[in-house]
Amino acid sequence: MPVADREEPPVLRVEALAKQFDGLRAVDGVSFDVARGEIVGIIGPNGAGKTVLINLISGFYPATSGSVHLAGEDVTSLPLHEIGRRGIARTFQNIRLFRRMTVLENVLIADQRHARRPARAFFAFGRQRTEIARAARYLELMGLAARADRLAGTLPYGEARRLEIARALATEPKLLMLDEPAAGMNEEETAELVQDVRRARAAVDAIVLIEHDMSLIQALSDRVVAMDYGRVMAAGTPAEVLADPNVQRAYLGEEGGP
Repeated sequence: MPVADREEPPVLRVEALAKQFDGLRAVDGVSFDVARGEIVGIIGPNGAGKTVLINLISGFYPATSGSVHLAGEDVTSLPLHEIGRRGIARTFQNIRLFRRMTVLENVLIADQRHARRPARAFFAFGRQRTEIARAARYLELMGLAARADRLAGTLPYGEARRLEIARALATEPKLLMLDEPAAGMNEEETAELVQDVRRARAAVDAIVLIEHDMSLIQALSDRVVAMDYGRVMAAGTPAEVLADPNVQRAYLGEEGGP
């Protein structure tokens, strides 16, 4: 009798994850999966625990309890740099770039395969064509190819956000986590960001998107997890979650829809 194929594990599995700070449970028993090809949005009011959650998944904080699995591998207790090497990359609410380096150099230096040797050594002993070509691909993907030789500190805000995503993609992650990428963007920049994230989706196995902008969540997310007081209060399709009365009260502040 033929053996049935094993079911593919989710790209990300979070199980009963919790984090306590001085008696306060900032994340309290959160569980959810992200399947291959999915974009999962995380929403919730300020203080709901969203950024703490992403910090736990990416290794910036150690978990008090619970577990994080990446493609079936338990990465809960791994150090930050090792979690990055295993395939989790993220962006931040506050843009983190090397402002005095060029756009291309920012993407080159982001590749974590070079993290064990000084950046000066990487640039001093030659930039291999394959590395430059790979970096150029991510700049092209984010619409920044024409900005390759420009100093990162001179980029407009929306392009700086794109560069941060390109830097994350340069680590060739399985999972890309975006922490409020539309923060500070105007309507036109947000519309462009939707296309940027859709292109980024093709370069990774899955995306987790933390965002306050409901238009962005609805445009991009396959599923949504809504948090409040560190817990999951609703999960499902964007329409299902945004129609949930608890979500409307906690996040939207009213009984009506967004």
